[in-house]
Amino acid sequence: MTLLTPDICVIGAGSGGLSVAAAAAAFGVPVVLVERGKMGGDCLNYGCVPSKALIAAGKQAHLMESGAAFGIAPVEAEVNYRKVMNHVEATIAAIAPNDSVERFTALGVQVIQEEAWFKDHRTIIAGDHEIRARRFVIATGSSPLVPPIPGLEDVPFLTNETIFSLARKPTHLIVVGGGPIGMELAQAHRRLGSQVTVVEALTALGKDDPELTALALRNIRSEGVNVLEHTKVTQVEKRGRSAVRIYVEDADGTRSIDGSHLLIAAGRSANTASLKLERAGIEHDRRGIKVSSKLRTSNRRVYAIGDVAGGLQFTHVAGYHAGLVIRALLFRLPARENRAIIPWATYTDPEIAHVGLTEEEARKSHRKISSLRWPYSENDRAQAERKTEGLIKLVTDRKGRILGASIVGANAGEMINFWSLAISRKLGVRDIAGYVAPYPTMTEIGKRAAITYFTETTRKPLVRAVVRFLRRFG
Repeated sequence: MTLLTPDICVIGAGSGGLSVAAAAAAFGVPVVLVERGKMGGDCLNYGCVPSKALIAAGKQAHLMESGAAFGIAPVEAEVNYRKVMNHVEATIAAIAPNDSVERFTALGVQVIQEEAWFKDHRTIIAGDHEIRARRFVIATGSSPLVPPIPGLEDVPFLTNETIFSLARKPTHLIVVGGGPIGMELAQAHRRLGSQVTVVEALTALGKDDPELTALALRNIRSEGVNVLEHTKVTQVEKRGRSAVRIYVEDADGTRSIDGSHLLIAAGRSANTASLKLERAGIEHDRRGIKVSSKLRTSNRRVYAIGDVAGGLQFTHVAGYHAGLVIRALLFRLPARENRAIIPWATYTDPEIAHVGLTEEEARKSHRKISSLRWPYSENDRAQAERKTEGLIKLVTDRKGRILGASIVGANAGEMINFWSLAISRKLGVRDIAGYVAPYPTMTEIGKRAAITYFTETTRKPLVRAVVRFLRRFG
């Protein structure tokens, strides 16, 4: 064994782990980074990057078939699925150097490509290295959750870790799980020419505001995706060499559905199994490692960030956690997680984005709230681009402070950035009403929604009396 004694040891080279390692090395702090798989983690290799590249290809195909409203003859897209996957692979390859072993070694990080496990409270083993660090940061991420469906173990199913390696387009893709991953990949494959069926045990896109998801699901269904909600998969069996048959049960009874490929998108599971956490006295459960608001585990030497910490599972959350941990480790500054400022976006078409409290959550925690809306159809840029399906919803308290924002429609994922800042800085509708938005842009819908907060004021007799009085002075 080679004994290493760095100041910080990071386990996991996904978004969060890489951010911690790079920041520590930038300040001249000795840091060791341990990764058993691919540098860049799930986001680069199996998640955000490849899925958005595939979505972009599907969007391009859809645009070719959607020109009639602009006076442009629709053209049926001829999809070469192998070349679509070449585009996905090229996208990953273009970004990969930023997360490579070579780059991080050049930054001053010692990278060990081995599986790590805890020997005791302050030591891990990684290959032939024994690492005894002052502090550890676990950033091992998560993996696809495989539900206990009878027969699934005998069927060649796909997950987000394997679907991007397909060389041939699925004839009929069956997706188990109607969350963001399932719905994004379902719509993308439908646009690329596959028949697609989504089976969801509860409600599709159930984490978001039902008013917004109803609009998104209506559009997805109109494109030909068969979305079955409140439907349980009771059994799976293999048909022929690679085809599958699933049996589903809903309010109308039991039936079977045949498909060429099966994608399991039923959630994520924290990567903790190989870490031997009990040897380090680190408490965890099926959701992941238990952490305090400071992201510290039950072992005070160890922090956990990102998906493995059992909270919101987004790449930008891992990056946010990394910043908090760096503040604590390097500068001894107080740093607490604030989930109220975390945005998220689902990249279906239309997109869905949210930050802060939903309307339902706000009603439970505040005595009086206002729900302010403005539709895309009342926006000039949206009309010009024929993207009028959508709306913004702002939730405020009785003083006009913005508690939450939700958007469904074109570019929602981009527009939510503004509202993330507004909520993190505790801005109110008066602040929003006071800023100037360029015309014509879709972002104007936010300002228009905020201004509706003052509609009641214009009708108050006292306010009108003041205005009449002031008019006397010319």
